[in-house]
Parts: sequence; C-alpha cells; structure tokens
Amino acid sequence: MEENNKKKKKGHSVKALQSIRTKLILIMILLMGLSSFTLWLMNYLWLSPFYENSKTTLLADSFYDTNEVLSRDEDYINQKETLSSDSQLQLEIIGENSAVDLYVFRVTNYFGNLLYDFDYPRVSDMQKQVVEDLTENYLYTLEGNDAENENADAGRNLVRQQQNYKIFKVYDKRIGSYYLELFGQLDSGSFVYLRTNYQSMNENISIFNRFIAYAGSGVLVLGVLLMVFFGNSFAKPILQITDIAKRMSELDFDVKYPVTTQDEIGVLGGSINVLSEKLETTISELKTANNELQKDIEHKIQIDEMRKEFLSNVSHELKTPIALIQGYAEGLQDNISDDLESRAFYCEVIIDEAQKMNKMVKKLLTLNQIEFGSNQLSFERFDIVGLLVNVMQSASLLAEQKEAVMALDKEYQPIYVWADEYMTEEVVTNYISNAIHHVDFEKKIEVSLEEKEDVVRINVFNTGKPIPEADLDKIWVKFYKVDKARTRAYGGSGIGLSIVKAVMDSMNRECGVENCNNGVKFWFELDRQN
Repeated sequence: MEENNKKKKKGHSVKALQSIRTKLILIMILLMGLSSFTLWLMNYLWLSPFYENSKTTLLADSFYDTNEVLSRDEDYINQKETLSSDSQLQLEIIGENSAVDLYVFRVTNYFGNLLYDFDYPRVSDMQKQVVEDLTENYLYTLEGNDAENENADAGRNLVRQQQNYKIFKVYDKRIGSYYLELFGQLDSGSFVYLRTNYQSMNENISIFNRFIAYAGSGVLVLGVLLMVFFGNSFAKPILQITDIAKRMSELDFDVKYPVTTQDEIGVLGGSINVLSEKLETTISELKTANNELQKDIEHKIQIDEMRKEFLSNVSHELKTPIALIQGYAEGLQDNISDDLESRAFYCEVIIDEAQKMNKMVKKLLTLNQIEFGSNQLSFERFDIVGLLVNVMQSASLLAEQKEAVMALDKEYQPIYVWADEYMTEEVVTNYISNAIHHVDFEKKIEVSLEEKEDVVRINVFNTGKPIPEADLDKIWVKFYKVDKARTRAYGGSGIGLSIVKAVMDSMNRECGVENCNNGVKFWFELDRQN
C-alpha cells in the first residue's frame, strides 16, 4: 500500500510539473528573474560610463552654444563694447538649462603676469581668484608648457579633446567631489570655462541595484501569485476541452464546449465542436458505407449466381443448335438420304443453326463490351427522326412478312439529340425487331416521339398480348424469355433487350416498358442538349 501511495504521489508530482499552469509560472519566474539580473548587470557595467559621456556631451554642446551666441554679438567681437544684455541673457539661459557654471573672460600677458578681464558673469574678487586658480594651468598649457604631468598631479584626467577645447575630469580634494571642466577658446578670441558637478555613480549604482533587487523580488512574488490565479483560469477551459476530447474518443459526441471568448482557447473550443460534429457525421457515413458494403457483398453474391446462371443459359442456348448441327451433319456423312432435296434441307438447317449461334455470340460480345466499358461511346448531335425512318425502312420487309403495318404516328420535323448514333440505332433496331416478332391482333406497329424540356422520348408500340406484370422487370435480364416457345420459333436469344438496357445505362438515360389496352409499348429517352 505504501509503495502504491508513493507511486501515486510521484505520478501526481510529475503531472504537476508537466501541467501548463506550472510551466507558465516557471517561465514567468525565469523571465522576471532574467530581466532583473540583466537590468542590474547593465547598471553595474554601463551606467557610470554612460553618465560620464552624457555629461561630457552636455559640456561640449554648451561650449558650441556659447560660441554661437558671442559670434552674433558684433560689437563684442570688434572689442568696442562689452557683451550686450541679450548675449548675457542667452549665456544665463545656457548655464541654467545645462546646470553648468559658465565663465567668459579675456586674458592678457603683462610681463609674465596673466591679467583676467571677465565678460560674463559679474564676479566678486573672491570668485575671480577661484576661477583664476582653476584656469591658470590651462592657460599655461595653451602657451606650450608641458602641463600634462601637472594636470595628473592636480587630479585632472583628460576626457575629450577637440581643436578649440578640452574636457577634464577633476577631483576636488577640498570637498571630495568630482567635476567635469571644459576650457576652450572661442572664435572671438575670448576664453570660456565651464564646470559641472560630477558625483560618483558607484554609490548611486549600489543603491539602485539594491532597489532593483527589492523591487524585483516583490514583483516576482506578486507575479507568481497572479500567475497562480490566472493560471487556474487558463487551465480550467483546457481541462474542460481535454475532458471533451476524452469523451469524443469514447464516441460520445453530445458534449460541446461553450464558446464565450474569441481568444485562442475559444477558437480551440470551437474547433473541437466542429471536429465533434464532423466525426459524428463521418462515423455515420462509415456506418452507412458499411451497410452499403454489406449490400455490395450481397450484390457480388447475386452477380456470382447470375454468372453461374448465365453460363447455364449459354450452355442451354447453344446445346440445341449444336445438337441439330451435329445430327444433320452426321446424317449427311452417313448418307441417310440420297435425295438431293433432303440433302439440301439438311444443309439449310445446319446453316440456319450456325447463323443463329453466330448471331447470339455477336450479341453476347456486344453486351459484354458495353457492360464492361470496353465499347467507348462517341456522343454526337444527329436527327433522331431520320434514324427512326431509316431503321423502319430496313425492317419493312420483315414487317411485311408478318403482315404487320409499321409507321410513325405523324410527320415530324427533324429533332436533334446528343448520343452515340451507332448504339442508338442498335436500341431502335432491337425495339422494332422485338415489336415485329410479337405483333398480333391488328398487327399494328406505331413509332412516336414526345418532346420534353431536356429530353425526347421515343416510343415503339405494337398490338398483341401484354407482358405479365411479374415479368416486366425481368425482360431486361440476359436470356430471359416470357414466351420461350414463341421466342424459339423466330430464333430469339433473349439478349436484345439486355443490350438495350446496357446501352441506355452507359449513356445515363432511361428506358422502360408499359402494358397498354391492346398491346405493349417500349420507350427510351435521349438528351436534347449537350
């Protein structure tokens, strides 16, 4: 029991680690931790250089702005007057906006002594002395003295140097602070001295990093709590969809996901609903297809039985003419009768039976080609009225022998149809031949046409005995004969109507038979449009 409980707990822990909610929380913690660490590292490595570069650029921009202001003061450039009030105002704006101490002065060398003349701002003697002490070393540098070592000894480090100015990082031992100083000469010949406070960023960076650590920890805890809360809201619909999928695997398609949002979960739920409907439809179609397959199997069995019956019928149909041919041939061989007339009769019987066999075999070959698709149809547009007239003229001699009257019910204008002309002629020939062989009573054969919207129906009617209702659907079956004695009398094989049915099926058109008051009417339809 204890081992099973341990395994279950282990399984639950593994599932918990594999759950989407846990993964989201872990990813959130990782991203937030990585962001905090990256921010701390960037502050530690690059904040101080970035701050120094920004302050240096600020001094340089102030130098160029000062030079531009003084360049516009023409009286000052010509040394006729001091700075105008507008120029002094502009310099004051530059100093305030840039947070720098700005001094503009002229220097003359009077027998080795440097004399300062301040143009901006107005300074007291004490301020003047301070500026003179701070800039004296820079002036000696301009005169060519090697002050590099002196700058180093004075705690000055060169930060940036251009043609007209230099920027130094200076440590003021008196107050223990860093400054950035710019000393340069303007286009007017005056000197400019800019100074801005540069506090060490190390302490600020340390404080800021501690702040990031505290704030990051707080945000991390808050983020975990929020992810747990929102993770449940995310996991709930996913678990619901999982349950639906499981029930679908058990072929339960009644359950549906309630789609209330248009986000990814809502789209997934909608897709699950569509999948459920399609699976239900597909399974229903599969069941239907299975039933159809069962029917096909039964149909195959029926076809197999029909094949056996077909072979039996062929054997039966061929047995009689073969027996007659054999009997009369043996009689001729044995010279049963020396009478020339009798011998001629024997020969006629043999030839007649051979022709019947040849005719039946040809019909069987034609039927086989049509049923198995070997006979390619060639659809073309032709006049069906002209075809009917031609076939009736060809069969007129046979109709006269039967003392039958055959004609169209009225005169027709040409009616054009789309079909295989040769196979259509085969259908008409079989219908008319069948009508002639079964005509009786008034011995009347009438051919008529009915024009419909898309098709034309051809009717072949003959007076005579009706076909028994039980046999109406069977007359299209190969070798089926309603009146076997009568069919045998005129040499019928029971294949003609089977050929008609196969031809019409191959052209996807209808054919049929109807009993009338005084006879039988066979019909078939053809397309009037392509």
